[in-house]
Parts: sequence; structure tokens; C-alpha cells
Amino acid sequence: MANNSYSGVKNSMVEANHDGEFGCSLKELRSLMELRGAEALSKIGESYEDIQGLCNRLKTSPIDGLSGQPADIEKRKEVFGANLIPPKKPKTFLQLVWEALQDVTLIILEVAAVVSLGLSFFRPPEAERDHCGKAAGGVEDETESEAGWIEGAAILLSVICVVLVTAFNDWSKEKQFRGLQSRIEQEQKFTVVRGGQVIQIPVAEIVVGDVAQVKYGDLLPADGVLIQGNDLKIDESSLTGESDHVKKTQEKDPMLLSGTHVMEGSGKMLVTAVGVNSQTGIIFTLLGSAEDDDEDEEEKKKEKEEKKKQRKSHSAWVCDHNPGASPCCTDSLCLPGINKQATVHTKAQDGAAMEMQPLNSDEGADAEEKKKANLPKKEKSVLQGKLTKLAVQIGKAGLVMSAITVIILVVLFIVDTFWIQGLPWVKDCTPIYIQFFVKFFIIGVTVLVVAVPEGLPLAVTISLAYSVKKMMKDNNLVRHLDACETMGNATAICSDKTGTLTMNRMTVVQAFLAEKHYKKVPEPENIPSSIMDLLILGIAVNCAYTTKIMPPEKEGGLPRQVGNKTECALLGFSNDLKRDYQAIRHEIPEEKLYKVYTFNSVRKSMSTVLKMADGSYRMFSKGASEILLKKCYKILTANGESKVFRPRDRDDMVKKVIEPMASEGLRTICLAYRDFAPSEGEPDWDNENDILSGLTCICVVGIEDPVRPEVPDAIRKCQRAGITVRMVTGDNINTARAIATKCGILLPGDDFICLEGKEFNRRIRNEKGEIEQERIDKIWPKLRVLARSSPTDKHTLVKGIIDSTVIEQRQVVAVTGDGTNDGPALKKADVGFAMGIAGTDVAKEASDIILTDDNFSSIVKAVMWGRNVYDSISKFLQFQLTVNVVAVIVAFTGACITQDSPLKAVQMLWVNLIMDTFASLALATEPPTEALLLRKPYGRNKPLISRTMMKNILGQGVYQLIIIFTLLFAGEQIFDIDSGRNAPLHAPPSEHYTIVFNTFVMMQLFNEINARKIHGERNVFEGIFNNLIFCSIVFDVGVFVLQFGGKPFSCVALTIDQWLWCTFLGFGSLLWGQVISSIPTSRLKFLKTAGHGTQKEEIPDEELEELDDMDEIDHAERELRRGQILWFRGLNRIQTQMDVVSAFQSGTSFQGALRRQASNSSQQQHDVTNVSSPTHVAFSTTTTTATAANTASATVGCECVFSSSA
Repeated sequence: MANNSYSGVKNSMVEANHDGEFGCSLKELRSLMELRGAEALSKIGESYEDIQGLCNRLKTSPIDGLSGQPADIEKRKEVFGANLIPPKKPKTFLQLVWEALQDVTLIILEVAAVVSLGLSFFRPPEAERDHCGKAAGGVEDETESEAGWIEGAAILLSVICVVLVTAFNDWSKEKQFRGLQSRIEQEQKFTVVRGGQVIQIPVAEIVVGDVAQVKYGDLLPADGVLIQGNDLKIDESSLTGESDHVKKTQEKDPMLLSGTHVMEGSGKMLVTAVGVNSQTGIIFTLLGSAEDDDEDEEEKKKEKEEKKKQRKSHSAWVCDHNPGASPCCTDSLCLPGINKQATVHTKAQDGAAMEMQPLNSDEGADAEEKKKANLPKKEKSVLQGKLTKLAVQIGKAGLVMSAITVIILVVLFIVDTFWIQGLPWVKDCTPIYIQFFVKFFIIGVTVLVVAVPEGLPLAVTISLAYSVKKMMKDNNLVRHLDACETMGNATAICSDKTGTLTMNRMTVVQAFLAEKHYKKVPEPENIPSSIMDLLILGIAVNCAYTTKIMPPEKEGGLPRQVGNKTECALLGFSNDLKRDYQAIRHEIPEEKLYKVYTFNSVRKSMSTVLKMADGSYRMFSKGASEILLKKCYKILTANGESKVFRPRDRDDMVKKVIEPMASEGLRTICLAYRDFAPSEGEPDWDNENDILSGLTCICVVGIEDPVRPEVPDAIRKCQRAGITVRMVTGDNINTARAIATKCGILLPGDDFICLEGKEFNRRIRNEKGEIEQERIDKIWPKLRVLARSSPTDKHTLVKGIIDSTVIEQRQVVAVTGDGTNDGPALKKADVGFAMGIAGTDVAKEASDIILTDDNFSSIVKAVMWGRNVYDSISKFLQFQLTVNVVAVIVAFTGACITQDSPLKAVQMLWVNLIMDTFASLALATEPPTEALLLRKPYGRNKPLISRTMMKNILGQGVYQLIIIFTLLFAGEQIFDIDSGRNAPLHAPPSEHYTIVFNTFVMMQLFNEINARKIHGERNVFEGIFNNLIFCSIVFDVGVFVLQFGGKPFSCVALTIDQWLWCTFLGFGSLLWGQVISSIPTSRLKFLKTAGHGTQKEEIPDEELEELDDMDEIDHAERELRRGQILWFRGLNRIQTQMDVVSAFQSGTSFQGALRRQASNSSQQQHDVTNVSSPTHVAFSTTTTTATAANTASATVGCECVFSSSA
């Protein structure tokens, strides 16, 4: 048949065809999909007669779909493309190396090393060396002086190592993220009809000509034309920006677009465009090509010149950047001379769905403003905020220390040489003096390098990446890395009931049928046949056709439930009554259903209308019993007749049937029907209230959904860990209360409240119907169950808890959701969990973590991992800061007293690299223990470094300093060796200083074991063998550095005795750790905490205004901004004055210049470099802007703010 109708149009189509194989070309289909509504319909009519004609040309059947032959599928992929949008090319390893090289500290070191290398090859004439003072003389012999280049080379080598490690980390992180993305994509399946069979295939396998089934909650994977629809409503806001749902029908608007969400209803569509040819694909391609143009250097230069000439308004853009995605900078310019038109140059990727507005239109700007005003301020992740703040503070301290060190060294040298020795400055000695100054500079840089915890971003990255990988095994698929750590701070969980707390395997266990309440499923012979026929017909047609009961996978197993579980229970009920619903569906296929009112959260019911042979209509309805019974005015009796059903009878039924069922935790569903006589003519189907009234009740069923066996225990753990669990469900309040009691959310004798959505709304709103926070505050602390709630109620509750100030600690709320309508609540929550099995695409899109097994106990695992990440980073900080404090003080005092740092620059760098990298590996990979759930959540204001940790850091610091200074100033007597102090410039490494370094390393290694506990526990070895990474690292590092170091480390080989002494002194730090933990922290009043989160109250008002144009409050940004604000302002004012002057000179209107002042910033194309450490800032400044981009850690998520402060 397809061939006949196709041959008629063949000749007219050949030219447009790629290869004469199909009756329409790719180009035609693309242009068809760009049309909407009436235009699209007329185009289909003109070109293909109707949708059937389009199916024929694409050689597909609207009922049976494609044949599914591999050759046919391949052919279609060739002609029309595959359903894939090629991902953006990842950064190459070399690009990442280049980015790591941008680190300010590393650049300083590179310069120092190069200068040091250059000078070490310079040989001043021997004779004159004596004029240059004592410090310059005393080189031992030629061979040793030739080794002067080693220090410079070793610094360069260690810089290369740091860069490679950083780049490799970034690279593997990117790779992991892509793996995660592709895994999420592979798991996405879609339902299509092939060869008359309904099957699920991966989204990438969909081809043009497929017939796809779309239903509530789907994210459409391709463009298509609607073949058949029931009450289908689509949210097209991701493409059009219009928030209203668009009704789709074959008669008015049959065009369905990829990337849009199905909000209601169901239907079938013919796929007409996939991959890069679909509407979403076209936008992606545009974004990608904008990027390629951008790489053109010359264009960039031209643009810069254009921008300088420019005198129009500019917008500051804020770009929020997810881990793994690259920064998206949208740069929009209005070029002079082009009026009312905006040349939009876009640089964006990873699927930012964008709305483009004419930039000059005031409405556009106003709309933007309004949008911004409505957005709540979102804090950055708690941990990230604290870390950035801490790192910036440490960086400042390090900078001050290193500057003081250099100044003291230079002053001492000058005073000693030119004053005490009284030497004149001789021209020939200049290179020697410069060598000294370079050496002092290197020592200063060394102090800085050691002060800055380089390993911090690394520790965060490793810890998060490790946790995320392990969480996969615990059924948590983490979509946003920082969600993992936020979960550790959670104080409240708002959970769904169905599927999360319960098994989501529903069965009908009780029924009220033909005036009798059956406590178990009745025998078919007990039911009058007229009622039975109505019941089975109602169940078969008024359940989505995508829902079905399949035979069990294993013999003796339970039948598989596919689709909506409540409907599965009803279909199962029909099977239990020995009737076959599938036979009815074959007789009445989905296309023959006259009208379908699909279930949604407002209706709380679903209805299907059939047109009968005599021209009458019959409507079947099912829904929540207390809602549907109010619309029933008749009920079927034992003999199959209907009798009047009065309100009094209804109250009776609620008391005797529905409440007893609900109190056993059963979900009650009412099934009813209504006949419309042909004499009344066709009813007005759009008037739902009239249609859904005057029903006749067939029966009420009680559906059991058993509580998951592991849930009560998981909830107990949550309560013990200080987390309140609340149940938010759409079910009847009695059912909800019964399940909550079974789960342990409600405990007998507790003073908690359960509310229905209506009552909740009445209590939180004032007379005008507005929600008041004070009213919510009276309810939420005691609320445990919210029943019959709508998605809006869920969102209101979550927002109310988050915004509440009743409890001094800000609540951190996690929410679970599976439906499309849960999207807003999932987005609003601090951590949104979507259901991997029952969840719709929309819910998954809005979530932070996907529960792959839909199980509540997996949330408890997420809490454990979250707390573990936080603790791992605290452990690392405790260890790292001890190393830093000791090394900085030793380098500083040593340099000032002996004019040379006892720990050489190279040694410091290696300690930094090896200790930091490996310590972060060792401490960040500690597995979580159940003990983590025994304490309360830390909360947002808890400092990263507690007083106990501060006690450990200072205590260990004191021990290490005493040992090192003793060795430094008395080591030569103790070990009977030559003193290493006051060695000449390029002297070889001394035994004395090697012992100092060796002991230093040993103390760090043993202190790393101390650092495993941060709450003052005594047993630091507990569980150490569970972490093999830790054991192997601690052992290998020590041996490697000292035995194979030699010259690059400025070490010499030591004797066995000296080795044992060093190890013994190192071991002492473990014993000393026991002494420290015996001192009660409460006694040490002077101890301070560090690394607090920033409170809103701490931010001055002017700064809050400055931050208004940002979606998030970035603490690092604030720290950095303080110093820059003034000079930004200065720059801006000068710029504006220049604008005004030049505007006057050129005689043009100077409104542009004034508008510039208002919009406060001009924008250059910025590429923000990722910086390996949080304390270094990459600045890129143009005439009008400076950008401070600060990356706390490449993974935790990066926030780039492109705006200047006017």
C-alpha cells in the first residue's frame, strides 16, 4: 500500500530527494518542523494531503510503526541522520597543562628558577672574588661549584610535576564526568512501536519514521507530528520561553518539538527530525558554530576595535558553571549604526537553552530585571564557601610572611656586607650579589609555596570524585558534585511515600463491590455479570494503554508490572477475577477512544469516553475515593441495578469502608461510570465540572503497597543522626498516617501533627490568601505527614523550611520526587533526589542525585558519604596546616638567623607535592563508617577547623618545632657531624641539614596517622587497614624521598643510626598526639576556630547591593572584591568621563555614555582560566572591566562573574 501511494508523487519529488529512497527529503522535513499551528497544518495538507500521507512517504505505518529491519534502520540513519548531538570536544591534555601553568605561584617559581639557572652558569673572575665580602667566598672546589645549576633545575622539575599532576587530575575528572553523562544518556529509553510491538529502545536509536508513544512526564527526544493524542499538553518553555502549557491536537497544533516536556496526557507521534536536524539540535549547532568562529584570532581583534568605538549600552552577564561543563559567556553587542538590531555573538555550550531578546528593547531589559528580582539568592555549596574563605586567608598570611622573609634576608646581607665588613660596591661583584638576591627571592617564594595549601583543591577533587564513584555502588547517581557534600549537612528530608518508603508494587487486596465489603479479592462467581462486565471494561480502557502486566521473568516469580503502578494493581485485579483486559484493548484500540481526561494533580482522577454503537457516550472514571464519591449520585446494587446514593449513604460508606481500609494503610480508589444519552446531543467536553458529575459508583478497591523492609531501620538511623524525616504524599490522610507509623516516622505518644493539603494551606495563609512565613514557622517543626498535597504544597513546605529563622541553624533540606510536578520542589531543595525507576525525565532533569533503586535507604548512604567528604577534608586540613605552620616558621626563622632556609626551596616543593598529593589521596579515600550517623549535622556555620583540630595543629606544631630547632642549632654536637649552618652559596648538601629534613619528613608521615581522627579520638589506628591506599602511601613516600633524593633534594645518604634516630623522633609525634588528646579542649580558652561559612548578616548592605546582579553569593568573590572595588570604581568613573567627553566631541548623543554608567559594565570576551589553587586569582582587565575569577576547586563547581562594580 505504501508503494502505491508513494509512486504517484515519486516524479515530483525526485529533485528534492537525497537518493529517491523516501518520499520527502531531510530539507523538507526540517522546514516543516519550523512551522507551528495552522501554518504547519496547511503545509502538511499541501505537500502530503494529511498525516497518513506523510507516513506513507516515510514508509511507516501509524499503527504498526517501522518494520524494525536493521537494514531499514541503517538506511534511515544515513538519509536523515542519527539521534545524537555530537558533544563538545573536551579540552586536550596540553590545554589543561597550559591552564595549570597559569598558576601565579608557579609562574613566580619558574621565573626564579630560570634566573637562578642563568646565574649559576656565570663565573666571575677568581681573583676579584675576595673583594666581594665573606659571604661570597668559601666555595669548596670546582666540581661542587659546577653543581650550582642543580637547584634551579630541580625547582623546574618539581614545577613540571605539580603541573602534570594538576592537569592529569583535571583530565581524569573531565573524563569521569563525560562517562557519567554518557551513562545517564544510555540509561534513557523511549517507547516506540516497531513491527506492531511496543518496545523500549535507547533514545539514540530513534530514527525518522518511528512511531513513538509519548506520555505524561516524558522529555521528547526528537521532533515529530502528532498522530493521535489524549488531552496532550506540552511545556515548550525550554524552546520558546513561554511558560503556559501548549495544548496539542491533530486538528489545531500537531507539531511536537524535541527537548520539550509532556505535562499532561498521552499520545503517539511520528518522528520527523532527529539529532542535529531537530529543533534542539539546530540550536546546539548554532551555539557550536558560534564557538568555532570565536576561535578566529583576527575576528577577535576586529571585535576589540569595534568595542572600543562602541558607545551603546552593555550588559553584565553572570554565568553559573557546572562541574564538568565549560564556562558559558554570552557576549552581546549592539554595533553603532545598526539601529534596533542586535548582533548577538554567543559563546555557550553544554546545552544552555537561551532566549534571545532584542537587547535595545526596554521591555526585554525590564523582563530580565523582573526575572532577576524573582530569583531567590542561592548560596554556594557550604563546603566550597568555607574552603575558599579559608584559602584566601591562608594565602594572605603566606604572602605577608614571604615578603617579611625576603626583606629581612636582604637587609641582613646588605648590613653585613657593606656596613659590618665595610666593603664598597664593586662592579665586578654585581653578578655575585645578584645571585644572593635571587637566592633570597627563591627562599621567599618557598615560604609562600609552603604556606599555601596547594593540595587543598586536589583533596576536594579526589574526595568528591572518589565518593561519587563509590556512591554509584550505593545506588546514588550524583549529577551535581557538590550535592554529595551538601547531603552531609542535611537536617530534614521530605520524602514521597509511594515507591520510596513503599515497594511500589501495588495489589488490590480489598474491595467494596455490589453492596458487600470483601476483605480479600472476591471469587468471580460472587459478582453479578452485569457489574463484572462494566468493571472489566472500565479498568481495561480507563488505564493508560502503556500500562500492562507482563509474565514474570523467572519461573515462579511475580508478574512484572509495567507503567503506572496504581493502574497495574487494577489490571492485576482484572486478572485475579479471571478476565483478560488485553482482549478488550484489542477490540477497542487506543485510536478508538473518543476522549481521554488524563490524571493530573488537580483532577486527582482519570476519565475515558467511549462512543457506543447507538450514538450514545459512556465515560469511565477512576480516582481518589473521597473525591470521586462526592460526584456519584448512584451506586450499583447486588442485583446489578443502580440505586440513588445520597450524601448520608456516602458518609456511611466513608466511615464503614474507606476509613477502615485507610487505617490499614491501603490506598482507596473509586471506579465509576456515566452514560450520556444520544437524545441529549454531544455534551460540551471542555466543561469538565459538568461532565464529571452525576456518576454511578461501580466499586471501591483498597490497594496495598507494602512498606520496604529496610525503610524503618533507615528512618531510625536518620532520626539518630539528627535528621527529621517528613512524608509528603498525595494519598488519603489515614493511609498516610498508617504507613508513617509502620515506617517509624510517627511514633506512638509523640506530639507530632499530620495535615491534609487543604488544612495546611488554610493555616499558612492570611486573610488575603497570602502565604506568611510566621504561620509556616508555627507548623513545620512539628509537621511529620502532609497528605493529599499538591506539588505546590510540597514546594511551599520546602521553601518555608529553608527560609525559616525559628531555629538558629539554617535548615538544609533534601527532597525526593518522581513526578513532573515535583520539579519545582526538587529545584528549590538543597538536594533533590529523583527516582531512577519511577521518575519522569523532568524530575531527573531537576534533581541533583538520582536514586537508581528508588529506595529510601540509599538516601541514608548519601548522608553518610556526604559527612565523610566533609570529614576527609577536615582531616586533610588538620594534617596540611600542621606541615604549613611548621615549615613556614622553620623557613622564616632559619632564614633570618642563618641567612639560609634549613629546608631548601626544592625540598619544600617536593614536600609540598608529595605530602599534599599523596596525603590528599590517603586521607580523602577513607571509607565512611556507621559512626558518622551517630552525630548531629554540622550545619552551615560550623567552622571547618574546630577547636579540637586547632589544638591538634598547634600541639603537633610545637613538638615539631622544638625537635627541628634542637637539631638545627645543636644537631652537630648531638650526632658529632659538621655544622651545615652558614654554608657558602653553592655548597653541597650537608649531613646536618639532611638529618633535619629527614626528621621533618618522618614527623609528617607519623602525623598523617594522627590526622585520621579529628574529634579527639584516642585510637588513631582504628580501621587503618580498611584503607590500603593509606598504608601503601605512608610507607612508600618516606623511603622514596630520602633514599633516592640525592642532589635534587639537597640530601646525602645517612647511616643506619641516624636513620633510626630520625624515625624515632618521627614516631614521637604519635606519642605526643596521645598527650594532646588528654588535654580537655574546653580548658584551652585561647583556641580559635577557622573556616566559618559567611553569614548573610556579616555582609554589609552596600556589598549586598553589589551582589544583587549575581544568582549566587560567592564568598571567594567577596573576599577578593573588597580590595578591588575602589579601583574598579575609579576605572569606571574615568572611563565614563572619557565617554562623555568623546561623545561631546563627536557630537553624538551622550545618552549612550550615561547609559553605560547605569548598566555599569562593558564586556570583553573573557576566557577564565582554571587555577589549580584557590588562593591564586587570574585577572583579565580591559579598559572598563576587571574580572576576578576564582576557582575554589575545579570540581566543586565554578562560578564566574563577569561584571564590574560601579
